[in-house]
Amino acid sequence: MKNGTKIITLDSGYHLWTHTDGTGDIQLLTLHGGPGGNHEYYENFADKLAPLGVQVSMYDQLGSWYSDQPDFSDPAIRDRFLTYDYYLDEVEEVRQKLGLENFYLIGQSWGGALVMLYALKYGQHLKGAIISSMVDNIDEYVVNINKIREATLPADAVAYMKDCEARNDLDNERYQGYVDILNAGYVDRKQPLAISHLVSTMATPVYNDFQGNNEFVVTGKLKSWDVRDQIKNIKVPTLLTFGEHETMPLATAKRMAEQIPNSRLVTTPDGGHHHMIDNAPVYFDHLSQFIQDVENGTF
Repeated sequence: MKNGTKIITLDSGYHLWTHTDGTGDIQLLTLHGGPGGNHEYYENFADKLAPLGVQVSMYDQLGSWYSDQPDFSDPAIRDRFLTYDYYLDEVEEVRQKLGLENFYLIGQSWGGALVMLYALKYGQHLKGAIISSMVDNIDEYVVNINKIREATLPADAVAYMKDCEARNDLDNERYQGYVDILNAGYVDRKQPLAISHLVSTMATPVYNDFQGNNEFVVTGKLKSWDVRDQIKNIKVPTLLTFGEHETMPLATAKRMAEQIPNSRLVTTPDGGHHHMIDNAPVYFDHLSQFIQDVENGTF
């Protein structure tokens, strides 16, 4: 595949930004989180995986950063595109338009949910799946994030956050200050300048519709996320990678590793939800070993 940026036109007529880096016979397609995030934390993957000969393709999902941003305030557009089914089939359309086959698929957070769905529906195209910081249901996640904030914040701060959430007053300065504390401890622990911006890059209409206001309260479509009864049907070699100090419950990750037939769980010390940034050496050691083992037939 030719390196560089390529704008692909979807069958819907919308356009997605894609970018491919690296050389080699191994293909890796990346799915960012959010929903409504962007590709940027994958920008160093081709360099980190170069010794293995991995070509890395990234893209921004519909509504995100460099890709088209429909008017999601239009109910017809929102109902058509802001769905699990749309974003899952978008992955398949991107695969087809980039000409990928027998490839690895990695997804971070929301992207990890898409990896699970893709492996279940389109697994015949995959050589391996990497689920990064995503669990198979939202209920256990909600229990965990509530434990996190109760352990991290004073009782009066937790009570204040819950009161704000009950009144849907989530944008006030004090509430967001507590969110910032939680993010610094469990989401973006390292907070590098490389992916900071003068303006927000988050596609808030997409994020708000699926997640809500922040990572520590779920009010959108993700409230229904639950594939616990399906993950046993993921047949491809699967890597589950989590930070040891993040929002996702490690107990759930361990159960998933037991239920997905051909899987391996690895954890990154001192890593939060974005552990590929927080502790990159360990993260990429785990990822490289997985790819090597699958390629060598030893996984």
